[in-house]
Amino acid sequence: MNEEQLLKTDRDGLSSKDDEYYMGIALRLAKEAASEGEVPVGAVALWEDGRVVGVGKNRRESEKCALCHAEIEAIAEANRTLGGWRLHKCTLFVTLEPCPMCAGAITNARIKRLVIGARDPRAGAYGSVFNINDLPLNHKTELTCGVLEEECAGVLKDFFKDLRKIGK
Repeated sequence: MNEEQLLKTDRDGLSSKDDEYYMGIALRLAKEAASEGEVPVGAVALWEDGRVVGVGKNRRESEKCALCHAEIEAIAEANRTLGGWRLHKCTLFVTLEPCPMCAGAITNARIKRLVIGARDPRAGAYGSVFNINDLPLNHKTELTCGVLEEECAGVLKDFFKDLRKIGK
């Protein structure tokens, strides 16, 4: 078998290797957030033609706003880039399983597919605490979990370990 045959391809044409590439971008954004004192979460919105149409990182502390989650930032930028609110041909890569607020935004934006790095056992809305796709809503988002999971979880663990050291 050649490399192409070994790659597992999802319904939207992205391979598992592509998923890791875009999750790597989200992971770099998460690391930027951590260096700025923010919880390290990053997100990348990818349109079906391969264009990155939105990126985001947590900015709740710097902006003093509970809405400044990485997913919300990436969705808002994608809306501006594309000139509309429907992101039905978009894949969203996020380093941490979205919270209920972000899951609602993902559903409302009609995002086709969500790729998650690490699970969030305290607030995850795609299976950890509850699954928004199980609710009788008008849109269901395709889900891929565990992409670069160890790296995504590691950034979060390191951030909170360092935070505990300085007593915050």
